[in-house]
Amino acid sequence: MKKFIFLFALLIGFAVSAQDSYYTMYSFVVAPQDQATVYDLVNDFYSKNKPEGVFVRLFENHFKDPGNKATHSLVFLGSQEAVGNLYAGGPNDTFALFLTRLNQHIKEGAGSSMGRHIAIYGDTDTRYPAQRYYLLNVKDSEAFDAGYNKFHSKHNPPGVLVNMGTTIAGSAGNFNRWVIIGFKDIKTALGGPNKLLSGAALSAREKAWDEFQSSNGGVSVVGSGMRVLLGAW
Repeated sequence: MKKFIFLFALLIGFAVSAQDSYYTMYSFVVAPQDQATVYDLVNDFYSKNKPEGVFVRLFENHFKDPGNKATHSLVFLGSQEAVGNLYAGGPNDTFALFLTRLNQHIKEGAGSSMGRHIAIYGDTDTRYPAQRYYLLNVKDSEAFDAGYNKFHSKHNPPGVLVNMGTTIAGSAGNFNRWVIIGFKDIKTALGGPNKLLSGAALSAREKAWDEFQSSNGGVSVVGSGMRVLLGAW
């Protein structure tokens, strides 16, 4: 997939609740010597031209499956109306110049997608730079969603943000749910949520997790990794 697909996709085009939170994502490959330049270009443009009602995030795909070649992802998040408006205005000279300069430092495109958040648990006013992600093949989505919400509404520890959602279009793998767990740093991400609890709280979480595993209708992990937040606008 050539980098021109990334250009075309953009030209076609967490203060919201999970039920009304949508995203579009563009993944691409950046050579090591161009990574700082790509960040500077994105930062310069969106610091001055932030879309109304839309959060813009640039991630480095730090740990990933061998089949995932993307080094970076640019994500746009907001309500259906806000994200839709992002694509309704059409190109302008400032945006066209930004894309031209950006594409000069993108080696190749690595896919794009759009989707929505189904549930979010944790403090959405806090930044979580280290984000572990899981791609799931869920056999019974209703059972999984219900069990997921029951578990995280009671056993999500402080200092962790858990997002769960689905891809509407653009996914290349055999998955119908994704889960992203945000942590304040890589050290905390290494330990995972259980390391943030002890005693009765940890025992209750482990027991509830076993119950969720036995009643979620069947789930298999088809991909995982960790991305690092480079910039937020």
